[in-house]
Amino acid sequence: MLFLYCVLLVSCLIMLVAGIVEQRRHFANLERIPNRVLVNGIRGKSSITRLCAGALRGGGLTTVAKTTGTAARFIHPDATEEPVYRKFGIANVVEQIGIVRRAAAYRPDALVMECMAVMPALQEINQSKLIQSTIGVLCNVREDHVAEMGPTLDDIARSLSRSMPYGGICVTAEKERFDVLQEEADARDCRLVYADPETVSDEELRGFSWFTFKENVAIALTVAELLGVDRATALKGMYEAPPDPGVLSVERYLAPDGKRLRFANVFAANDPESTLMNINQLLDLGAVDRPLNVVINCRPDRVERNGQMGAIVPDLRPDRVFVIGHPAKSAIDAIPAEWRDRAVDLGGEQRDGEAFMHELLGYLGESSSLVAIGNIHGQGEVLLEHLAELPPDEAEDAPPAGADQPAPSFARPFDPYADAPDPYAAYPTGTGPHAHPEQAQTPYAQGPYGQTPYAQGPYAEAPYAQGPHAEAPYAQTPYAQAPYAQGPHAEAPYAQTPYAEAPHAQAAPAPDPYAYGNPQPHPDPHPRQPAPPPPQPAADPYGIAAATPVPAWPQPQPQPQYPYIPGEPR
Repeated sequence: MLFLYCVLLVSCLIMLVAGIVEQRRHFANLERIPNRVLVNGIRGKSSITRLCAGALRGGGLTTVAKTTGTAARFIHPDATEEPVYRKFGIANVVEQIGIVRRAAAYRPDALVMECMAVMPALQEINQSKLIQSTIGVLCNVREDHVAEMGPTLDDIARSLSRSMPYGGICVTAEKERFDVLQEEADARDCRLVYADPETVSDEELRGFSWFTFKENVAIALTVAELLGVDRATALKGMYEAPPDPGVLSVERYLAPDGKRLRFANVFAANDPESTLMNINQLLDLGAVDRPLNVVINCRPDRVERNGQMGAIVPDLRPDRVFVIGHPAKSAIDAIPAEWRDRAVDLGGEQRDGEAFMHELLGYLGESSSLVAIGNIHGQGEVLLEHLAELPPDEAEDAPPAGADQPAPSFARPFDPYADAPDPYAAYPTGTGPHAHPEQAQTPYAQGPYGQTPYAQGPYAEAPYAQGPHAEAPYAQTPYAQAPYAQGPHAEAPYAQTPYAEAPHAQAAPAPDPYAYGNPQPHPDPHPRQPAPPPPQPAADPYGIAAATPVPAWPQPQPQPQYPYIPGEPR
């Protein structure tokens, strides 16, 4: 027995020494990487990681990156990538040690890592022990992982803040919970920087060959700016960065019986807010259209999320809602009663994929769109496999006649901005008052004001001559003939003032007795004023004035006379 205790003690000592040695080596590897960026949040972490890495590569910085989303990838400095090997297919935060070791071998200028921890305690360990980031990213706060992070959005924001670097910088595009994040940043002596999505123009967003959001681009641009990369160079690098395998995408297929199908994979956005935002963007861009059909994939370990997907059906307004996976009842019961008749249960998780795909395609029309939401694992993966077997619909991808520009080397099968109109295409040259060489391309050059201001508008002849006020009820107002033309001030500089017929119309401005060089004696400062005449009512086509009594004009009170004493202040 004593021998066994000695073996146990020696083993513990060996493990302790090995742990200390590994920790020192890990910290030494971190020291070889001067800039470390840790990306955390609820949605878009993988895309932001790739955008940040692309922006820094574009600026000439040797950059290594690692994503953890739909498919974990290790991205080399030349933008090539490979899958992250996981023993038994189980993700563990300890794998970050090996990633840092591989990254340090390149002697990089920057390392961009996606946070793979969900539990708040593990998020803090991931920051303080494994990455020790110099720049943190907290992209957004959404309702997800409530069992681990907390039931409210404030709780989730505070949990995510555990990854903020002490004494470092944190970049965020979260606006609604910014005050909560600021409190957490102040407690860690961390400078919180807001990346405003409005600083990203539609023209800059048009340069991407895959779907992304202004919030993601704004964060990547802010990180690049903090590391000394200018905006134009960072954007060029982001345009060339390969997209994440789970990025929002739209594919076109030819279904049996000649049906044409547009399919949008929105599985990666598995919270209600992100799902709605993604689908609305696809509809706005015309990537998908109506009739719109929705597929909800259910998982037994995500029952709450299944119900969330069912609850947003009225906001999507689909023609059909196909429910796959198990338990389908968790999503169908969450659909409001007035929309529940559109739900189609395609069976549980054990149903053959070919069978439920044949039934699903049978419900679709000649040309329709299909959007997949919820969780990708389980029947969602089966759905994607069977859709990939359908022949692609290349009819809409044919280039227009006369197009001789080759597609860029990084182009995706579908360009989300290909059909978007150019807001300046209708104004190629200028002929109007803005036709100066420096302003020849302004959007007003050939617009409705191209020749002269208001030349073609409702004010072409005279004020309000052709406009909506030409007739009643404004035709009988005091301004009907000309602006304020009546009254004793018609010829004076104040001919346009609204006091033309007011009680003050008869009063003339008195000369200034205090003007420089005026030898006249100073008048009485409080002379007795005559009572002004009562105000004349204006024309009232609706009889409002008759129903409302006009109060009498207040009569001035006599003021005492005070003789002027020279030398006394007035």
